[in-house]
Amino acid sequence: MVTSYKKFDLFGKTVIQKVDFKSPFKFVFPIAEQSCFLYMLKGQLGFQNGDTKQKIEAHRSLLLNCLTSGKQIQQSRMEREGEIIIVSFHPDILKMVYDREIPPGFKSDGQVTNKNSHLINNDFLIQKYIEGLLFYFENPSLVNDELLVLKLKEIILLLAQTKDAEHIQVILSQLFPSTAYSFKQIIEANLFLQLGIGELAQKTNLSISSFKREFKKLYNDSPASYIKTKKLERAAELLVASSTRITDIAFDCGFNDLANFTKSFHERYKQSPTNYRLKFRGE
Repeated sequence: MVTSYKKFDLFGKTVIQKVDFKSPFKFVFPIAEQSCFLYMLKGQLGFQNGDTKQKIEAHRSLLLNCLTSGKQIQQSRMEREGEIIIVSFHPDILKMVYDREIPPGFKSDGQVTNKNSHLINNDFLIQKYIEGLLFYFENPSLVNDELLVLKLKEIILLLAQTKDAEHIQVILSQLFPSTAYSFKQIIEANLFLQLGIGELAQKTNLSISSFKREFKKLYNDSPASYIKTKKLERAAELLVASSTRITDIAFDCGFNDLANFTKSFHERYKQSPTNYRLKFRGE
């Protein structure tokens, strides 16, 4: 059973957790498509993933690849009391933290590996990192987003410098696919399709709230306002440059019905699409 639970959230998602527990114990990690670093502070923990069983002793750690583990975090049971620190690596948060740049030393060919986890022989610096986290759990008022961003970058850097770095990079590199399109490329490629904000966010591998923040940072406008403006500007260009039916122009520019297009067009240009075409083509 869990006797104490503390956590720190960054951009709406849990990134660092401290769990105290005693036997019998079962903990299902709140994890989706991400990897996580588990550090055993006290006691001994048994981890099972399919037919593979691993034992994590005190002051040892495990890097778990949830991208290829079927998202199945198996139960863990121990004989005595224990404490564990969990650092979760969310791809959408890492994109924001690294501004879509792969951290030094990480290279990915975009292929999924079958390596699901790796036990780590902790070095001195990782132990000091954990001691730092314990300090912040005792002093949560000192924690803010900037600090959590630094702590995420720090543990990734430390893991990449251990003697197990080659195995660790295989797991973590999947969170930084080198073949991924940039945020702006995805927006521009889907600008005139009939997609909602949720669908666009999904294409960028971001939550809706994170998508809106990133969009605002790049375009200095909300997604709905910017996309609607671009659709109307494109429609206005087509009205003047072509003889395509207005209905077809509306659908080609991403509007799902003519009435909605006509209303939006009139609100922006103070005249109907038909009158706009007549005015600028001299018909």
